[in-house]
Amino acid sequence: MKDRKYEMDMCSGPILKKMLLFTLPLMCSSILQLLFNAADIVVVGRFAGDHSLAAVGATTSLINLLTNLFVGLSIGANVLVARLYGAGHPKEVEKAVHTAMVMSFYSGILLTVMGIVGAKQILLWMQTPKEVLPLATLYLRVYFAGMTATMIYNFGSSILRAVGDTRRPLYYLLGAGALNVVLNLFFVIGLHLDVAGVALATVLSQCVSAGLVLRCMMKEQGAVHLSLRNLHIEGDKFLRILQIGLPAGLQGIIFALSNVVIQSSINYFGSITVAGNSAAANLEGFVYFAMNAFYQATMSFTAQNMGAGKYQRIDRIVVTGQVCVFVTGLVLGNLVVLLGHPLLSIYSSTPAVIDAGMRRLNVISRTYALCGMMEVMVGVLRGMGYSVLPTLVSLIGACGLRLLWIATIFQIPSMHNVTVLYLSYPVTWSITVAVHVICFLIIRRKRWRQYNGKEGEE
Repeated sequence: MKDRKYEMDMCSGPILKKMLLFTLPLMCSSILQLLFNAADIVVVGRFAGDHSLAAVGATTSLINLLTNLFVGLSIGANVLVARLYGAGHPKEVEKAVHTAMVMSFYSGILLTVMGIVGAKQILLWMQTPKEVLPLATLYLRVYFAGMTATMIYNFGSSILRAVGDTRRPLYYLLGAGALNVVLNLFFVIGLHLDVAGVALATVLSQCVSAGLVLRCMMKEQGAVHLSLRNLHIEGDKFLRILQIGLPAGLQGIIFALSNVVIQSSINYFGSITVAGNSAAANLEGFVYFAMNAFYQATMSFTAQNMGAGKYQRIDRIVVTGQVCVFVTGLVLGNLVVLLGHPLLSIYSSTPAVIDAGMRRLNVISRTYALCGMMEVMVGVLRGMGYSVLPTLVSLIGACGLRLLWIATIFQIPSMHNVTVLYLSYPVTWSITVAVHVICFLIIRRKRWRQYNGKEGEE
C-alpha cells in the first residue's frame, strides 16, 4: 500500500484523537450533503411558496425508504474493506473495491427506475395532500433520475472511509455543494422551474461529486485504486458485502418505513403541519449527521481492529464513541431548540409553519442524543461482523414499538395530536439503545473468551 497520505492506522495509538480526526471531516461532509436538500427546501420555501416547501418535504421519508437498502450495501463495502485493510491483505481489498463499485452502478439504475415509475402511486399511499401531490411527484421523478451518481458517490466515499480517508470526500462535497446552491437560485429564481429546478440542481451537483470520487479512486496508488478494466464482481466479495450490507439496508428500510407511516399521520394534520415538520426535520438532520459521524467512526475503527486481531481496543472504542456522540447530540440538539424560531424562519416566514416546526423540535431535537447512542452501538456490532442482530433489535425495539405506539396510544382521542406522535421517537430510542448494549456485552464475553482461549493454546 504505497500511498498512505490520506489513510489512517486505526489499530494503534490514541483512540480519541484519531476518532476526532476521522469524524470532523466526515461530519462536515455529511452536513454538506444534507445542505443539498436544505438548499432545496430553503429556496422553494422562500421563492416558490409553502405548497412547494410541503411538496419537497413530503418526499424526504419516501426517498429514504427507497434508497436505504442500497446505502446499506455501501456499509457492507465499508466493513469488508476495513477488515481486509486491517488484516493487511491489499489484493483482497482491491477485489472488494471493484466489486462494490459495480454494485453501486446497478443499484443506481434500479433506483432510478423504481423512483420514476412508482413516485405518484407511493405518494398517494402516503396520503400526500392533494394540493402538493403534482409538485411532489415531479420533484421525486427528477431527483431519482440522478440516483446512479448518488450511489457511486456513497459507495466510493464508504470505501475511502474504510481506510481512514474522510478528507477528500469533504473537499469534493464542498465544491458540489457550492454548485448546488448556485444552480438552485438560477433554476428557481432565474428560470422559474419551481421544485423541478431544485431537484435538477441536486442531480447535477451529485454528478459532480460522483465524478470527483471516481477520479480520486482511479488516480489512487494504494489498495483502493480503481481500474475500469478490472471492474467485475468477485463472487465471495459480493456475498460478503450482501451478508453485511443487506441487514443494514433492511434496518434502514424499516426505520424509513416507520417514518413513512409517521409522515402519513403528519399529513393528516394538513399542509401547514407538513411544512413545519419538514423544516424542523431538516434542521434536526444537521444534528443527526453530526452524530452519525461517530457511528461511521466506531464501525470503521471496530472493523479494522477486528481484522488486525486487536480485540482489546474494542471496549475503548465503544466508550469513546458513546461519550463523543452523547455530548454532540445533547449540545447541538438543544442549541437547535434554543435558536428554533430564527432558524425555522429561514425556511418559511409563515408564523403557523414556524409554530408547527417548534412542536417537533421541542420533543425530538431535545432528546436526539439517544438516537446517536443507539447508532454508535449499531456501528460497533456491525464492525464486529454482526449485522443481522442490530437489524432485528431495531426492527422490534424501535420500529415495531413505534408502529405499535401509532396504532394504540396515538389512537386515543385525547392523545391524537402531533406532539404525542413525536414522543414515539425518544421512547423507542431509549428502549433500543438499552437492548443493543446488552447484546454487545453478551457478544463481547463470547468473543473475549474465544480470544483468550486462542492465546492460551499459543
